[in-house]
Amino acid sequence: MTILAAYLNGIGLLGPGLPGWQAGKRILAGSQPYLPTTVNLPVPVLLPPAERRRSSAIVKLTLAVGLEAATAAGIEPAALPCVYVSSGGDGHNCHEICQTLASDDRHISPTRFHNSVHNAAPGYWGIATGSMTPVSVLAAFDASFGAGLLELLAMVTANRAAALLIACDTPYPEPLHGVRPMPGMFGVALAATAEPNAHSMVQIRVELTRDRADTLTDIGFEALRRSIPSARSLPLLQAIAQTQAARVTLDYLDRTRIAIELIPC
Repeated sequence: MTILAAYLNGIGLLGPGLPGWQAGKRILAGSQPYLPTTVNLPVPVLLPPAERRRSSAIVKLTLAVGLEAATAAGIEPAALPCVYVSSGGDGHNCHEICQTLASDDRHISPTRFHNSVHNAAPGYWGIATGSMTPVSVLAAFDASFGAGLLELLAMVTANRAAALLIACDTPYPEPLHGVRPMPGMFGVALAATAEPNAHSMVQIRVELTRDRADTLTDIGFEALRRSIPSARSLPLLQAIAQTQAARVTLDYLDRTRIAIELIPC
């Protein structure tokens, strides 16, 4: 039984070897080889100079993929209600705070402190875009992308209006990396509407299932999918890139996955 449905009109993507959706979709579709290169984060030019200097990797990643998705959807970013998800927030900032607290000088800088909250990145999004729309901020460990996708579709369905999902993860430095290892940063954004329009790429219909989650045949993609929570989106992104009707199953909870039927527009 379908529980939620929406139309995807714009995608943002940035990860190892995936430098944006336009280039990434060709790689995901198999027309170009996948080479897992380092992520280059663009300068967040929409931020005022002071905030730009303070912005961390996860802020830059959030802005990059969110703006790419909104632009592709033809929607002013400031007009989009947003769902923001991350499995662990700003890992580098967390490391710096823990390092300071473990030292003799335990004074934490105000910038470190205000960047430590989980909604710091969507806060910078609001500053950069001028958005005054509602933002839902979630964290669900490895289930974070699935939780965010369900929240996005619930928001679109309830409000009958466009909304944006931004899912981002960045790695922790050592020693936290040894406990929560991630090979790199990954961000994905989906702009969705309740009704189709000229920008619509695919309709997705979502239900919960006990089926096994899909795996990826490419070893590099599968390594990303398994090791970075936001990269759990890769089977969905690959199916969209192939522009065919499909059914994909994404990881979510231990005994519950998310089944998605894709109908190209």
